Amino acid sequence: MEVDPSIAGPTTVGHDELRFALKASASALKKHDIGFALAGGYALWANGAPEPVHDVDLVVTEADVQAAADCLQRAGFEIERPPEDWPFKAHLGGAMVDVLHRINTVPVDVDLVGSARLQEVLGLHIPVLGAGQVITSRLLSMTEQYCDFGALLPAVRAVREQLDWAEIGELDRGQRLRRGIPVPGVPARPR
Repeated sequence: MEVDPSIAGPTTVGHDELRFALKASASALKKHDIGFALAGGYALWANGAPEPVHDVDLVVTEADVQAAADCLQRAGFEIERPPEDWPFKAHLGGAMVDVLHRINTVPVDVDLVGSARLQEVLGLHIPVLGAGQVITSRLLSMTEQYCDFGALLPAVRAVREQLDWAEIGELDRGQRLRRGIPVPGVPARPR
């Protein structure tokens, strides 16, 4: 049976394709001095979590969105502007790089990009967001309509010793996490 690609959902891509797209996008942005940081599943992977199979996530400031898109297009990526107003997508072969300039409706700023730690990833020294930052953003993105803790557990388990749960609770400022997710060291908030 053939699946309609418009309803097929996320696809998996080979690690080689994703790694090549990660290296190509990071190299291009680095070469042109466009501030960025590795985020999402590959940032977690750089910190010890399982390797993702869907896409690569990078963050840039809102001010650098057009420069980043132009840079990646010159590097051979096909740029897609989806209806959502917080990312653009850069395709290289079968691999996709999501370039985010807002995370959970909050604009990416120079402080967030600057907080990334330089790490060696696939032979490149690039800025990588910390495991706590990525886990917090993933937890905060969960809603009543999308709340799949199961998908997050392998990554959380792998980086658990790098997480400061009190800080994650503080970053949440008492909002969604305390309502539905038990956070060690953070008192639950009544509904």
